[in-house]
Amino acid sequence: MTELPEGVQRVAAALQEKNHPHSPVMLDGAARTAQQAADALGVAVGQIAKSIIFKRIEDDAAVLVVTSGDRRVDEAKVAALVGPLGRANAGFVKERTGFSIGGVSPVAHAMPGVTLIDRELFRFEQVWAAAGHPHGVFQLQPQDLVALTGAPVADVVEVPEDENVLDALARESAIKTLAARAISVRAMAENIPSPCVNVCRMDTGSGLCEGCFRTIEDIREWGRSDDAAKKRMWAHITERLQQTHPTAFA
Repeated sequence: MTELPEGVQRVAAALQEKNHPHSPVMLDGAARTAQQAADALGVAVGQIAKSIIFKRIEDDAAVLVVTSGDRRVDEAKVAALVGPLGRANAGFVKERTGFSIGGVSPVAHAMPGVTLIDRELFRFEQVWAAAGHPHGVFQLQPQDLVALTGAPVADVVEVPEDENVLDALARESAIKTLAARAISVRAMAENIPSPCVNVCRMDTGSGLCEGCFRTIEDIREWGRSDDAAKKRMWAHITERLQQTHPTAFA
């Protein structure tokens, strides 16, 4: 561990303290961008949990947004949650986090700040985050970010360009409908209803249907499942929804 750069050592120590199962690894080449990291690791760019730093105008606090590598942060959404924001230059990032841009880890910051976690990360079973150096990364599951940082999961990104406003509204409506069904299913013992809603499109990154939050195998198994198995499938769907869209249950 002493051979690792100082910033990576701090991250490794923080992960060890939290009993995180994956230690930082050093890549042969720099991974300053999400695409570079994804290429080096052989994963989808969305699986890179990139760290974006803003400066809150009110108190100069550092605001860290941990977002999926294939998404763009919507500054207005972030500001609505934490207050008006300003740009953070390289000096500010280094001072507040202890890391240089391109290697900012979501943990082990030099000074406390505000952190938000992009719900889009929960499309994936495994993601990778910077470990305090442009060559350093560590593996984790999206829910580990919540455990490691104590930060909330939020909608903080722009709508993808290939998704128009009507599509986005339809998807959000489907999610709310699915959450309502998930609550009602808890009291049922038989004749368990299908989770299928009117949005049937597979997310190629997560392998989940964007409407019912099932895998292809889940969908195939549904017709062969008894009520007990269907309830277990609903429990998995509910867990995925609570991680990615907690406000849908409000």
